[in-house]
Amino acid sequence: MIGDHRFDQSPLFADDKDRARFIDQLSERVGRHQIRLYLYVLMTNHFHLVFETPAGNCSTFMQALSTAYTVYYNRRHHRHGHLLDGRYKAKLVEGDRYLLALSRYVHLNPVQTQSERAKPNRERISTLRAYRWSSFPSYIGKRRAHEFVDYCPILAMAGGSADEQPKRYRSFVESGLANDDIEFQELLKLSPRSIGGESFRTWIDHLHGKRSKDCNREDVSFRHITEPLPSNTVLETVANALGVETTSFMVRRRNSPLRAIAASMLIRFAGISQRGAAVFLGMGTGGAVSAQLRKLPVWLAANAQLRKACGNIEKSLEELRSSNSRPIK
Repeated sequence: MIGDHRFDQSPLFADDKDRARFIDQLSERVGRHQIRLYLYVLMTNHFHLVFETPAGNCSTFMQALSTAYTVYYNRRHHRHGHLLDGRYKAKLVEGDRYLLALSRYVHLNPVQTQSERAKPNRERISTLRAYRWSSFPSYIGKRRAHEFVDYCPILAMAGGSADEQPKRYRSFVESGLANDDIEFQELLKLSPRSIGGESFRTWIDHLHGKRSKDCNREDVSFRHITEPLPSNTVLETVANALGVETTSFMVRRRNSPLRAIAASMLIRFAGISQRGAAVFLGMGTGGAVSAQLRKLPVWLAANAQLRKACGNIEKSLEELRSSNSRPIK
């Protein structure tokens, strides 16, 4: 999770034109830096992003986004100098349980201001569902899905079929208005570097301490960056494991998980976006890929052989990606 705000606590976005430009720049840099963006929320003087960096390039991505928006903002508002605080808060998240809870916490930001909390929950829910500068409305089908946001992992955590997931996720998030998740809010305060259980927080603090103290050269986690695999390599690995030709992924078949598996592995291991996977597989748009990915957990839950095959594919691709990692210079 990343959070950043204006250095002097003044509004970071003067109006909707500023917000729209930030979203455009976010979209462009998510694709350029091969980021897996799960959700975002823009507030008046800060923003929250939850994303994964397969290429280990969080700092590069954030610097590019910050620089682009600052140049735009200064030019439009006739000012100069830095805009963002620069010391953005980045926290590593442990597993699905904490990621799902974090998504609710972040998505509820627009209705957690002092003025909003004074309103009845019915009004707050209406505001939340209509809030333009958040990924939440598109998660629940109130707005068109963005191709630069990867909705599938968090929707899958909500459970149920692909059709049920948006409703289940909506209920999960909105339930946080009636019952504050005090336990999770307290958890956020326990570490400046991580969100998770005690052992996870201790491990992250240990790694950070070793790196800060002596840049330990034996710490593989810090001295290697994982490079994305070539898309053709990923597709060939998937095809071999499933016993099909790579051309099979280019053909639309009713109720077939082939393209969903291929798209999932391409996004995860080749570092491409849903739109990129759609182009590579000849599926038209990122929306088509998103629809396939929402069905994948259902197919996997119903087919043990398919789950085993996907596990073998992931293992093979992890090994290839590890052998393709490069040292930090």
